[in-house]
Amino acid sequence: QVQLVESGGGLVQAGGSLRLSCAASGRTFSSFAMGWLRQAPGKEREFVAAISWNVGFTYYADSVKGRFTISRDNAKNTVYLEMNRLKPEDTAVYYCAAKPGVPTTRPADFGSWGQGTQVTVSS
Repeated sequence: QVQLVESGGGLVQAGGSLRLSCAASGRTFSSFAMGWLRQAPGKEREFVAAISWNVGFTYYADSVKGRFTISRDNAKNTVYLEMNRLKPEDTAVYYCAAKPGVPTTRPADFGSWGQGTQVTVSS
């Protein structure tokens, strides 16, 4: 298991940018695939982006491809989500998540979750 704490959420106008960070505790962080997922009010939690342990592979939901970038710094036990050209439909609570081994796009496959950070995009 790994403990995760997100930060960086907030209120931004449409077209703006935000950078989310997720700090992980645990000496085995570098062996975990990491992901960002989000949940809007009244909707199911959905996949946003994932990255492999060695930064070799990244995956994105079609809705954010070309606008969001996931990255990680294993030396700092931190994963990031750079969000550009934000839209009102990006409004949600964003969660950082981890799983051992290969990345996944399925929320149910992630075993460790942060508490979430709110992102609100105004029109």
